[in-house]
Amino acid sequence: MTCASCVHKIESILTKHRGIFYCSVALATNKAHIKYDPEIIGPRDIIHTVESLGFEASLVKKDRSASHLDHKREIRQWRRSFLVSLFFCIPVMGLMIYMMVMDHHLATHHNKNTSQEEMMNIHSSMFLEHQILPGLSIMNLLSFLLCVPVQFFGGWYFYIQAYKALKHKTANMDVLIVLATTIAFAYSLVILLVAMYERAKVNPITFFDTPPMLFVFIALGRWLEHIAKGKTSEALAKLISLQATEATIVTLDSDNILLSEEQVDVELVQRGDIIKVVPGGKFPVDGRVIEGHSMVDESLITGEAMPVAKKSGSTVIAGSINQNGSLLIRATHVGADTTLSQIVKLVEEAQTSKAPIQQFADKLSGYFVPFIVIVSIATLLVWIIIGFLNFEIVETYFPGYNRSISRTETIIRFAFQASITVLCIACPCSLGLATPTAVMVGTGVGAQNGILIKGGEPLEMAHKVKVVVFDKTGTITHGTPVVNQVKVLVESNRISRSKILAIVGTAESNSEHPLGAAITKYCKQELDTETLGTCVDFQVVPGCGISCKVINIEGLLHKNNWKIEENNIKNASLVQIGASNEQSSTSSSMIIDAQLSNALNAQQYKVLIGNREWMTRNGLVINNDVDDSMTEHEKKGRTAVLVAVDDELCGLIAIADTVKPEAELAVHILKSMGLEVVLMTGDNSKTARSIASQVGITKVFAEVLPSHKVAKVKQLQEEGKRVAMVGDGINDSPALAMANVGIAIGTGTDVAIEAADVVLIRNDLLDVVASIDLSRKTVKRIRINFVFALIYNLVGIPIAAGVFMPIGLVLQPWMGSAAMAASSVSVVLSSLFLKLYRKPTYENYELHARSQMGQKRPSEISVHVGIDDTSRNSPKLGLLDRIVNYSRASINSLLSDKRSLNSIGTSEPDKHSLLVGDCREDDDTTL
Repeated sequence: MTCASCVHKIESILTKHRGIFYCSVALATNKAHIKYDPEIIGPRDIIHTVESLGFEASLVKKDRSASHLDHKREIRQWRRSFLVSLFFCIPVMGLMIYMMVMDHHLATHHNKNTSQEEMMNIHSSMFLEHQILPGLSIMNLLSFLLCVPVQFFGGWYFYIQAYKALKHKTANMDVLIVLATTIAFAYSLVILLVAMYERAKVNPITFFDTPPMLFVFIALGRWLEHIAKGKTSEALAKLISLQATEATIVTLDSDNILLSEEQVDVELVQRGDIIKVVPGGKFPVDGRVIEGHSMVDESLITGEAMPVAKKSGSTVIAGSINQNGSLLIRATHVGADTTLSQIVKLVEEAQTSKAPIQQFADKLSGYFVPFIVIVSIATLLVWIIIGFLNFEIVETYFPGYNRSISRTETIIRFAFQASITVLCIACPCSLGLATPTAVMVGTGVGAQNGILIKGGEPLEMAHKVKVVVFDKTGTITHGTPVVNQVKVLVESNRISRSKILAIVGTAESNSEHPLGAAITKYCKQELDTETLGTCVDFQVVPGCGISCKVINIEGLLHKNNWKIEENNIKNASLVQIGASNEQSSTSSSMIIDAQLSNALNAQQYKVLIGNREWMTRNGLVINNDVDDSMTEHEKKGRTAVLVAVDDELCGLIAIADTVKPEAELAVHILKSMGLEVVLMTGDNSKTARSIASQVGITKVFAEVLPSHKVAKVKQLQEEGKRVAMVGDGINDSPALAMANVGIAIGTGTDVAIEAADVVLIRNDLLDVVASIDLSRKTVKRIRINFVFALIYNLVGIPIAAGVFMPIGLVLQPWMGSAAMAASSVSVVLSSLFLKLYRKPTYENYELHARSQMGQKRPSEISVHVGIDDTSRNSPKLGLLDRIVNYSRASINSLLSDKRSLNSIGTSEPDKHSLLVGDCREDDDTTL
């Protein structure tokens, strides 16, 4: 394909074909992405259809090699074509320079009073103007001999492509080139034959210099264009080159002793295989480290500049490089399922997709060539008419005017020169390359920085975003909450703390929610067990809580008692002998047997765990003391969960999720970019307000059910705002799909990543800023490219047609061809400037923004609750209340810093935590 006209033709024919639903053809990569019904049509039929249009086609190979991205074949082809054309063009250029010098000499040494006969004698006295036959000068003969091989051998490729295009009733760049060169050659040949037939004494002026000059500039332009195209694909080529070709599979015995090693092709690695990676080697697949420790370079995949420490239990990514220390990993994702393969797939699809502005350009290019042909014919006719009506205009502005030639021949030559120049200078290629080259570079640079943009449309849309909506759990916060407090709300003789933990841990073991996982983990740690009871009839109501029935926890509870009693028995047996030992052993056995028999009589418990609404919906009454306790926790940014067993409230669990260290900075930068930032969560309004105040968000949608998040996004869109949604969970995926731009955190669920338009490989909110920033710079570059392409054509074509001749702007055909070649190259080179993009680091952002950042006061935050958009603005605080609150926050902050310093060695708190207050100030207590 040579220009956007080719793209438009292929797409229009394929989309009209029965059985094809979608077709996107990329000029920059020479690829097509086609969706079809296999019951109606297949790949072979599609290939035949494309070939019938005059193009070669084949299925993309599955080997994922980067050889097709460097354009080496095309570069060799056009370099050879350029050198052949240049070989014949150099003598032509010498002849042109000679004639220009002689014309200038004649113009400066002879005035207008010189007669036409005298001018003819002067010209005939010049060596190259000497006629070897009547009407045939040495100059024209040499020009003809140099033009023929270029026209019919160097231009053979263009003739074939133009024939195929015209055969299928379409026109592309090759048609323009063939028209220009053929008209110039045919006109010159006819004029020369007529002069020889008439035995003319005056040598005719020909255009034999035009085809060699045109072909040499076209070949040079396409050679440079393919070199630049290869550069645009460098990022994808680098990603593909990261894939290892071989892997070392090891076999271990039961004691983890190495038995054997085997070198296999990476495609033969299976899930669960144990692979050895030596220092300096690439990880062939995704996996988990089972032995060894090392530093790993993940910079080319995640954009993380510093090496990452890996030890037993750490995950590794295919394509990253092991720096020091051998590692044994167990393969978790192989083949096309590896992170690297998924990244390559996303980037390839992105570079094949089209931005909406490109679709317009392709349609425009489809009508471009016929329009240029009409303009060229009109230019020819208009100048012939003007010349015969007022010859003085041609005489004044025609730079090659020679008074030894007749007026009629001068007018026709001038008109043909302008007409051919229009054909030479017109360039639909620059329009066709304006967007795809910028998209290719933009998506490639994004992938190198850990930002996967799924095509031109989200790339173009992201710069229009006015509102950024953040989910809370796992997005603004770490998404790995921990239990801070468990309060028992009933007397201990009715239900013990251990029993509540056993029931709650068992109930939440079936939950996939992060809060449920945190509760289960806490209960297992407190009960010192890895196994819990049995949960049946489990039901979850998103945004409210869970209900289920729990059985088989008695054995779990007695297990702790057995350990205590067995320890007591062992201690007692140390001071007893003989029969005493036998007696204690017997009593121990009797105790264990009795407790085992009790365990078999499993009791069933009806369990409810959730928020206030969930308890109220199930007919439970929450007294003021419990409500106050929940409110106190929520003010501190914690989530308070109620527990009911057998229709009685018996426990309150406080769970905290720390804010990501970069969240406040990311929000500040987005606001400084002129964007509105919103927090949307299913959590209660108090917790949402606390989190929002810490990161500087002033608008909050709280207690929003997952099914209502879509409605909230749609509500913002109906206000005329373009919305970007940032999330990571399954419940975020509908909202991600609904948003104008969905941004998924790479550590999120597969469903969220599938629904999103942009995927952040790293769990870093500053990449949200970088993705919008990169989008803006890419769209700016696309617009610059279109300005280059449009201004070039809108200005260049009138200049070629002679519109600006009164101010001295006149182009020769060879100048037009040089300008045409330069236009395509300039557009591609302009896109390559995006390769200079560097994602700002945390330190750079912080340096510019830290002095302006600060937590928001509660009165500044507007909280909208539920789907009805009820606003709960914080009450205005009096002066005394403000002073008290400020003092309390300052004291809590000081105490928090003091305690965290004292507990670094044991609890390992997050040093970047933005939570005010200390999570340990309320130890587990019993009411």
